[in-house]
Amino acid sequence: MVPELTVSDFGQSLVFYRDMLGFKVRNQRTDPDFAYLEQETVQIMIEQHHDESWQTGDLQKPYGRGINLQIELSGIDAILDRLKEAGHPLFEDMEEEWYDTGENLSGQKQFLVQDPNGYLLRFTEFLGEKPKG
Repeated sequence: MVPELTVSDFGQSLVFYRDMLGFKVRNQRTDPDFAYLEQETVQIMIEQHHDESWQTGDLQKPYGRGINLQIELSGIDAILDRLKEAGHPLFEDMEEEWYDTGENLSGQKQFLVQDPNGYLLRFTEFLGEKPKG
C-alpha cells in the first residue's frame, strides 16, 4: 500500500519528508505539485491540495485524524536526531515495545511525530524476537 497524503504547503512538506525524514524523490511533477517518495521499502506520495483532488470532506488540521502510518526502517536514530536538532516536536518519545505474537515476543523501538499537516507518523525499527518470560 502506498498512501497519498494531501498537503497544504507542498514545498514545506517536501522539505520535511526529504531533508528531515530522509526520503528520496522517486518522481515529481507540477500542476498540481506532487512527489512520489521512498526510503528503503517504504513509499509515500504527497500532493498539494487543489480543487480537483479526491477529498471525502472538508480538510481541517490536523489532517489524517484517526490514523497513524507505521514506517518500519532498518534504523531510525538518525531521523530522530535530525528532528530533535531542528526542534521539531515529537508526538511520543522513543520507546521500546515488545508485543505478544503467540509463542514469542516481537520487539521494536519507535517514536511518533506529526508532519507539517498533522499526519501522525510512527517510525519503527525491528529489534527481533525473544521467548516469553
